[in-house]
Amino acid sequence: MAVAMVVVVAAVTLAVVGGGENEVLPEVAPEHVVDPLPETRPVSRADIEALRLPMAPRGYRMLDVDEVLDRLAAELAERDARIAELESALAGAQATAVGGQDMFEKRPQAPHDEDQDR
Repeated sequence: MAVAMVVVVAAVTLAVVGGGENEVLPEVAPEHVVDPLPETRPVSRADIEALRLPMAPRGYRMLDVDEVLDRLAAELAERDARIAELESALAGAQATAVGGQDMFEKRPQAPHDEDQDR
């Protein structure tokens, strides 16, 4: 019985240690985002729907999730700034258009008494 126990312990130790240069479980490269967000254009709804974050043993990889959220936050901030800029320009253009109409509107003229001119 003691010999069998020694053989089992030796086999388990050999399997765990790997017996030198041969590893039992080779190192696996960490997964990365399968469908990365485009770098050359703004992110679209289809990009977000197609995005698949790699899983880790206890959920999603925090680094990948943080990178995606940082990218989305930056693009949303950029779009919000652009929308505010365009709304401001539109308000200015509308104000100018309303002010410009006053200059070109026909104003009622004082009635001329044609009989007086004769």
